[in-house]
Amino acid sequence: MKIIKAFFIAFSLYSKIPVPQFEWKEEEMKYMLCFFPWVGAVIGGCVFLWGNLCSSQDIGTLCYALIGTALPILITGGFHVDGFMDTMDAFHSYQPKEKKLEILKDAHIGAFAAIMLVTYVLIYLGAFSELQDTRLLAIVCAGFVLSRCLSGISVVSFPPAKKEGMLYFFASSSQKRIVKGALYLQGILCIAFMLWQSLCWGAIVTVSALFVFGYYYYRTKKELGGITGDTAGYFVLLCEGCMVVTAAGISILS
Repeated sequence: MKIIKAFFIAFSLYSKIPVPQFEWKEEEMKYMLCFFPWVGAVIGGCVFLWGNLCSSQDIGTLCYALIGTALPILITGGFHVDGFMDTMDAFHSYQPKEKKLEILKDAHIGAFAAIMLVTYVLIYLGAFSELQDTRLLAIVCAGFVLSRCLSGISVVSFPPAKKEGMLYFFASSSQKRIVKGALYLQGILCIAFMLWQSLCWGAIVTVSALFVFGYYYYRTKKELGGITGDTAGYFVLLCEGCMVVTAAGISILS
């Protein structure tokens, strides 16, 4: 029963999909991150179905790209976008670590948050419009799972910037050995699917995701001394954006 509750808690937290609500108890929270990638599977499935619908019904490129870009935000309710914006404000403040951590907690949106989000959306939108090949689209859709596998692994593996907040609670309450095993397994299966679609294309997109994972560790350690809940959201968006851009580059050069 606690595994089922952990599944519903993951979807209630990381998505806007209606699910039964339960009281968040530590026993269920131990396994919640195991199901984080499943939200990505729902997003990827919806985006892939949308792409196939556009292809079969001859829907225009602009409509295809706009709705394809909006679907992940609609399904998650912008959960990770908030973290991305807060992190952009902190990184671009060029303040000492302590001040950056204060900025992350500030509910107000700064100029750099808005500028970087608009820039991100424009780049993502332009790149997504180039994804016309079904195999490339499938690889990108699997990337929504991979980004969440890597994000979950970072939560239970990377040092936290502070010993408080939602991310620290999740990390400290998780059954780390089981969570890591589940996330690594799901990540490997996801990469295998991407390679099955196309050995070359899948490998290139996977490497781009792993590169962002390494960059995320380096940047957060340098700037903040570790990760926070906001930087976890920043990573999800950055990882997915880089995979889409990489796939777009493959499409253009192929």
